[in-house]
Amino acid sequence: MNTLVIDHLSKHFGGVAALSDVSMQVPPGRIVGLIGPNGAGKTTLINLITGLLTVSSGRIRFGDLDVTHAPAHVVARAGLARTFQNIRLLTEASVVDNVMIGFYRREHSSSLASLLGLRSAHRETREIRDRALALLDRFEMRHLADEEAGSLAYGHQRRVEMMRAMASDPSTVLFDEPVAGMNDVEAGQLGDIFRGLALEGRGVLLIEHNIRFVTRLCDHVYVLDSGRLIAEGTPAEVTSHPDVITAYLGQPRRKEGG
Repeated sequence: MNTLVIDHLSKHFGGVAALSDVSMQVPPGRIVGLIGPNGAGKTTLINLITGLLTVSSGRIRFGDLDVTHAPAHVVARAGLARTFQNIRLLTEASVVDNVMIGFYRREHSSSLASLLGLRSAHRETREIRDRALALLDRFEMRHLADEEAGSLAYGHQRRVEMMRAMASDPSTVLFDEPVAGMNDVEAGQLGDIFRGLALEGRGVLLIEHNIRFVTRLCDHVYVLDSGRLIAEGTPAEVTSHPDVITAYLGQPRRKEGG
């Protein structure tokens, strides 16, 4: 397993700085939180890490591999997976078929073998389906395997996207607002799953607006505001940090001695 290292990362769109000099780490076996108000730059950071945006300056390393300017498919094959803030599913396909798509890194049979209906291709398809069903068991969605993904409730659709990301067997997974639209019970169930991923030695980065969820789950938390890192530390440290309180509540800090 590899540590994801973000080193003085910046992104500019024309003359506008969307992200400025951000440094952070996601070690294996740890759950790291990334919080911040709307427009803070959280999703921009994820898009830079996963190769969907080009880096203006700084470096991104994953273990010994420099992925600063690597395209998205290279980043994915290196062992980094992600979910999206806006759900991206094949809505008319079944739940299990959506999850099976995520196993593309594991496929070995050629496209020609699949087209010709060769035994090796059929065997691999069965194996991939079995592994997809195992993921459905883990996310407590086996009973919905054959349902159309687009017919599911919002929270269940989010779980399908998470399972598809996990199907690539990533070393580190980046979850972009995973519990959005979920109640406390659903969020708690996902929290248990995320803890299990960390216990397996995977790095987990949670990008969330639900501060209570992050503070209960994460070992270390980073806080972005207007594209800059304004605080990092334990959940207790960042939630009591005056700059974080100002960013979220708009409350001016008291002047010392005043």
